[in-house]
Amino acid sequence: MKVFLRFALALVLSFSGVNAFAHHYSVGKLKITHPWARSTSTGAKNGAAFMSITNTGSQPDRLIGASSPVAKVVQIHTMSMENGVMKMRHLTDGLEIAPGQTVVLKPGSFHVMLMGLKKPLKKGDEVPVFLNFEKTAGIGVMVKVGAEPKGHN
Repeated sequence: MKVFLRFALALVLSFSGVNAFAHHYSVGKLKITHPWARSTSTGAKNGAAFMSITNTGSQPDRLIGASSPVAKVVQIHTMSMENGVMKMRHLTDGLEIAPGQTVVLKPGSFHVMLMGLKKPLKKGDEVPVFLNFEKTAGIGVMVKVGAEPKGHN
């Protein structure tokens, strides 16, 4: 219960002065755009969230973790194909966002893995996810469940 209350407070504070349904978020020198997820089937235990993260600063930062009340565990993952086999790997050191660069979390690549879903992700839902960075304060974002946004690379 303590963890959920901390998450709820952090989410409320991160939305202070921001439209809770915005599709663009800023924290420090980081810009998060178009957080989204595909819907999951009934009984699915895992899902993934995607977004773009731009570092407008002069120092690197890292996405080192995340949490959400809709999943038991949330991790930063990468996916790759090796000899025709899909391999997913937890990025235990996080994901670097270099200065002046944009990292796109997308299907088949980097993503926020939602494991142990407490309920299916349904099209039209908005799911809260709190992103933790190494140097910048964390931020809560609302992940829209549905199709990949147009113009999302």
